Amino acid sequence: MAILLMLIPISLVLLGAAVGAFVWAVKRGQFDDLDTPALDILEDNDRPAPPPVQAGDDRSGSADPARED
Repeated sequence: MAILLMLIPISLVLLGAAVGAFVWAVKRGQFDDLDTPALDILEDNDRPAPPPVQAGDDRSGSADPARED
């Protein structure tokens, strides 16, 4: 019986957190457009893929790849 005195407040806190997360998501517009993401996969992507990174090709902007700051 003593465990109920601990489990009921914990469940109420978790319920409050779930309701708060749902309200936060609704206010931020997460549920505004439910159709477009499902249709995005059907669109033709005409952009070419980026070129693969070659060995020795330094794209990180560092002048010396062996030197770590």
